[in-house]
Amino acid sequence: MTETGTLTTTVRAPAAPPDLGGLGLFTVLLGAALPLIDFFIVNVALPTIGQDLHASEAVLELVVAGYGVAYAVLLVLGGRLGDLFGRRRLFLGGMAAFGLTSLACGLAPTAWTLVAARVAQGAASAAMLPQVLATIQSATSGPRRAKAMGLYGATAGLSMVAGQILGGLLVAADIAGTGWRSVFLVNVPVVVLGLVLARRAVPETRSQRPEPIDAPGTILLAVALLALLAPLTEGRASGWPLWTWVSLALFPLAAAAFYLVERRADRRGRTPLVPPSLFELTSLRRGLIMIVPFSIGFSGFMFVIAVALQRGEGLGPVPAGLALAPMAVVFFATSLCGPRLIARHGTRVVTAGGLIQAVGLGLITLAAWRSWPDLGVVELLPGAAVAGAGQALQLPVLIRIILSEVPPARAGVGSGVMATTQQAALAVGVATLGTLFLSLASSHGMRDALVTTLLVQLAGVALTTALSLRLPRTIH
Repeated sequence: MTETGTLTTTVRAPAAPPDLGGLGLFTVLLGAALPLIDFFIVNVALPTIGQDLHASEAVLELVVAGYGVAYAVLLVLGGRLGDLFGRRRLFLGGMAAFGLTSLACGLAPTAWTLVAARVAQGAASAAMLPQVLATIQSATSGPRRAKAMGLYGATAGLSMVAGQILGGLLVAADIAGTGWRSVFLVNVPVVVLGLVLARRAVPETRSQRPEPIDAPGTILLAVALLALLAPLTEGRASGWPLWTWVSLALFPLAAAAFYLVERRADRRGRTPLVPPSLFELTSLRRGLIMIVPFSIGFSGFMFVIAVALQRGEGLGPVPAGLALAPMAVVFFATSLCGPRLIARHGTRVVTAGGLIQAVGLGLITLAAWRSWPDLGVVELLPGAAVAGAGQALQLPVLIRIILSEVPPARAGVGSGVMATTQQAALAVGVATLGTLFLSLASSHGMRDALVTTLLVQLAGVALTTALSLRLPRTIH
């Protein structure tokens, strides 16, 4: 009461929206880089791992596949958990788990222990990565969001190339006698730094209307992805036994069951794991369709080049990794120009990127045909640089397009769907193009196998370029 008898009330100003500053953005981008680097970092380390742990080719495939499958299967769930419990909390927990599982990988005494640690590392990555894009979506706006999304795309593409380069350098350096183990142990100090920075600089965000976990949808999505990815990634090394064909036949049934369960939950007013209404967004739907062949070609190329240079050319891990350095440098430099180019030319930048990538891939194919068995950094440089520029004009823009119309309340599930699609496509790329290359290498020789595989990828680039014409002309 006041002296005049009137009742006073305190009016609280609305809480300021969370703001992701420069240090916070650096921290979440660091978190985004770690899982992608670790998907590719083992490519050049596999021969050394096999020798040291006496692992068969099938077990070495599991070192790669175990991580990739666990990562892909749990990404959407990781996004939903971030929406529900807080994205900063899941980011911190996922990063801490990633550090511990990286330590377990680096200390693994046997090949099967390494496989188990890699599966756990993939699960940790799935908890961490969706929170990155969801935090950017929820804690930035306008030009700052556009810039942050562009930097995320640049980080994603650069991480995939840099992982292979870093893997070669670390294996060859043999730091303190750790050999291949350093490709995993290097994560530990990076994670410690990331945790310190995240506690200081990453704001907490979550959905204003938290949605409960959809158990049937989660189980069916996991079954569908496992049915597809497990046989594709393990089939060639194990000789395509009966279970691989049964699993592939199960995939469309599991995928159809997942869609029906999710649609029924949506119609009954429940909260599905992946709301079908999300795919009514034209930008998300068309962007996802295009990112599938792009990612298949990207990961397949990285795997095939690593194998061709090491097994076919007899190069060590360092020159095999450094052969892609021009691609990494040009990718990063070009991706920084992306936001300005998009503001001026819209999504036709993606079409131009596809055409440029096709030219670069053609130059690489020509170099492989002419220079084998003397294919190295110098011979690959022109094609790798041009291809890197083309990829940089596609991937960051596609990520922006896919998430441009996703509401902040569903930022976690939107990010999870995009990351799952990309990760599944990356795994399919290694399996399909890798299988094609290794099958042809045994019957036609390394050079012809490499050239044929690159021509198949070139057809994939033509497909992505054609699909880019259907993207929305502008990004909201």
